[in-house]
Amino acid sequence: MHCLTDYDPKILLAFNLSLQGDRKFSDFLMQNGYQELEALSSSIHSNIAAQQWLLDNGFPEFAVLSNAIDDEPEAIAWLEKYHCDFLSKFAAACRKDPAAMKWFAANDLKLFVIIISNIQNILMYQSWDASDIHKFRRS
Repeated sequence: MHCLTDYDPKILLAFNLSLQGDRKFSDFLMQNGYQELEALSSSIHSNIAAQQWLLDNGFPEFAVLSNAIDDEPEAIAWLEKYHCDFLSKFAAACRKDPAAMKWFAANDLKLFVIIISNIQNILMYQSWDASDIHKFRRS
């Protein structure tokens, strides 16, 4: 199984900037053999095709991670079942679980704390968009 801890910090920084919507870092990930991180970034931004790419290309744990970040019980259970402990803690921290957030801080995982904070912001904006009456679709 793959884990975010497998990546060099510079690649994780590019992933974080991709999450923030910086296209040149998304392109960097795509062109340098880290398509899975760009797909994870897109999946966190609710791109279903990117999530399917993760499933089809040997990164199911990252597809499940995206769902666990969104607080889907089946995804959370899957990460626990397959002993994806770091990814499980990461998803919990993204959901603002106090124990998980404290674990990342206590273990001095600053880069992951930055990424988690960024994902928390993404989730907040997604929540706002979902409740904005001006963005509701009409049938």
